[in-house]
Amino acid sequence: MTDETKERIDRSDAEWRASLTPEQYRVLRQKGTERAFTGELWDEHRPGRYRCAGCGTELFRSDAKFDSGTGWPSFTAPAADDAVATETDRSMWMTRTEAMCASCGGHLGHVFPDGPGPTGLRYCINSASLRLEPEAD
Repeated sequence: MTDETKERIDRSDAEWRASLTPEQYRVLRQKGTERAFTGELWDEHRPGRYRCAGCGTELFRSDAKFDSGTGWPSFTAPAADDAVATETDRSMWMTRTEAMCASCGGHLGHVFPDGPGPTGLRYCINSASLRLEPEAD
């Protein structure tokens, strides 16, 4: 669901390195993956909005989060149709659908067709690519 009209956030490599932790940079800018069950948000249950750790764009909401048993935060759908862009990823000797922040192009994770209803999709996302903005009590 790539959207050409989404305003792009472009920064130099030096700007990205300065604004992200080394792990965030590795995941968001170098398409890295954190090990399962190691990210701080995989077992997070507080209500709130999940934003891109790179640019702050709202990507997912807690009401779309579910426990997939995979060790990564998993969502059934993005917060908005134009929040997450996708493209074919043929790395690692397989074909998958990569999920990226539509605003800054940061690598988030992958989308799989084995999620629960209503979409049947599982957005399997690295904790390092997200920051949770909890709802106020």
